[in-house]
Amino acid sequence: MAISATQMRPGMIIKHNEQLHLVFKVEHRTPGNLRAFIQAKLRNLKSGAMFEHRFRSADSIERVVVDEIGMDFLYNDGDDYYFMNPEDYEQIVVKGSTLGDAVEYLTPNLHIKVSYYDGQAVGIELPSAVELIVVETEPGLKSATASSVTKPATTETGLVVQVPSFINEGEKIRVDTSEGAYLSRA
Repeated sequence: MAISATQMRPGMIIKHNEQLHLVFKVEHRTPGNLRAFIQAKLRNLKSGAMFEHRFRSADSIERVVVDEIGMDFLYNDGDDYYFMNPEDYEQIVVKGSTLGDAVEYLTPNLHIKVSYYDGQAVGIELPSAVELIVVETEPGLKSATASSVTKPATTETGLVVQVPSFINEGEKIRVDTSEGAYLSRA
């Protein structure tokens, strides 16, 4: 299935140079007076090699259709991430190196889709947005309700997001999983 480069998301499996790759990270860049491009960090599923590649926004990318099974994230133990199929209660373990940056969005009981290729878990597909709790940020300003001033906030998973200055510690926020950007309060 062909998609444009702008539709690429972390966790997707794509075919690049006739080999399967897992998309680890995607950044949309628009440098000054040049055309926009997509900077993607990819991992070759066969060799495990990681590299970065630039795609033009108009490039067509072949997304590989893999078997997807809906699962719930349970917990992580070091670099092992445990998922459970809610239909038959079967549990699987996926290494953090396989998941890439997607681990920054995993919270207990989050329903995701695990991608299988040749019977092996090769990645996950996250929902478009997740709710995370802010655990560390500077104190909020009461008067700053509609300003464009942002500050860094660390979430419960360790992800650092730029949030408006009225967000305080302990609040739930919605974060876009494709860009890692603040969307709204939850």
